[in-house]
Amino acid sequence: MFGARGGAPADSGDMDAARGLIEFIESSPTMFHAAARIRERLDAAGFTYLPEGAAWSVVPGGSYYTQRNGSSVIAWRVGSDVPAPAVGAAVSDGRRAPYRFQLAASHSDSPTFKVKAAAEVEGAGGSLRLDTEAYGGMIDYTWFDRPLTLAGRALVREGGRIESRLVALNRDVALIPSLAIHMNRDVNKAFSPNRASDLFPLVSVGDLAAGSLDLLVADALEVAPDQVIARDLFLAVRDAGRVWGAIDEFISAPRLDDLMCAYASLEAFVAASNASAVTVFACFDNEEVGSETKQGAASTLLVDTLSRVNAALGFGAEDYLRALSASMLVSCDNAHAVHPAHPELADPLAGPRLNGGLVVKEAANQHYCTDAFSRAVLTGILDDAGVRYQAFSNRSDMAGGSTLGNISNTQVSLHAVDVGCAQLAMHSCCETAGSHDVALAIRALEAFYAADIRIEGAEVVTLGA
Repeated sequence: MFGARGGAPADSGDMDAARGLIEFIESSPTMFHAAARIRERLDAAGFTYLPEGAAWSVVPGGSYYTQRNGSSVIAWRVGSDVPAPAVGAAVSDGRRAPYRFQLAASHSDSPTFKVKAAAEVEGAGGSLRLDTEAYGGMIDYTWFDRPLTLAGRALVREGGRIESRLVALNRDVALIPSLAIHMNRDVNKAFSPNRASDLFPLVSVGDLAAGSLDLLVADALEVAPDQVIARDLFLAVRDAGRVWGAIDEFISAPRLDDLMCAYASLEAFVAASNASAVTVFACFDNEEVGSETKQGAASTLLVDTLSRVNAALGFGAEDYLRALSASMLVSCDNAHAVHPAHPELADPLAGPRLNGGLVVKEAANQHYCTDAFSRAVLTGILDDAGVRYQAFSNRSDMAGGSTLGNISNTQVSLHAVDVGCAQLAMHSCCETAGSHDVALAIRALEAFYAADIRIEGAEVVTLGA
């Protein structure tokens, strides 16, 4: 039956990658947890943590990472053949940069609802609800009638010391109830909930009172309630992600945007080897709310990190600017697949499909950073590696979204290309992608990280093995 259209059981390697993503997502209910998981992966791979407040010692052949706010992480590996400054100054009659960066960047946050500092709303029927506000642009109706948990970070005081701690209640404690159809007969004609009332999650109908939220947080952290002096808490879906379909074609989970790209780029970065470049993995917070924070792509985090790496290697300001001119960024954030019920909403020539491979995204309004030069570099690498890919453009009469590539480029100017994995239901609380695309994205990004890319301005690029 399945062979009629060429279907076959899923490749075990692809399924291992898909299940690895699911496990990563399940342990990453918030941006703070995602950053912590990334750091754990880097620690296990032998990377050295360099805090921003410490002096940095960086050498060729070394692997390092830093973090900001507990929610953004940048890691780098210095190629063993990156030259000493004196040697680099003499390379290729002074025109070739002494070294280069090859970067991939994603984001750790996803659309959700943030719990306010003063959050507990007592109301009718003995109810206790939480006052929340939207974080990012989610599809509101998907959040109704789902048991939800709370997760994030809390600031705990012990004497004169205040410490940030991860918190996840690890059980369902809230729900946003729908109004019965008998009380809203037109609900299937139009649905526009009020975020200042309809979307407040219910946590009790009489057994809990105001003050219980900090009790729940304190209990999870095993501290006294008065020790919890501040918190960044978010609603999160605990539903387990899953691979599904008659031949396991699909993966559905919360937060695929953008943990799918964060996971794929991290795995590719750890696996790849490149002796002649400084390879970089970046995962920024706050993309869903504009990136204009101290830990977002518009912050100084990337420029601070790269310039400090340059200095720690013994290079000067001139060398740094020359290195940037020879460098390249792959901005990784998921893309819209053709919707089976609404193919007319996709560009007829650039509508990607699930399991079609990494998507190269382009837009004339520059909301994506891809141009002909960066597209040629990346697709040339993927062609040489035999990794399939596809293209995305918005319909010409529809405004598309934006991502972090051009935002980060306002701080560190690089040749850059925007890519992502094709998915359905972007910004739903449960999204769907192709199960094979996890492994395909890892292979594509590993090929990029490993490639010998020799860029000369925007005129010539030479691709080696």
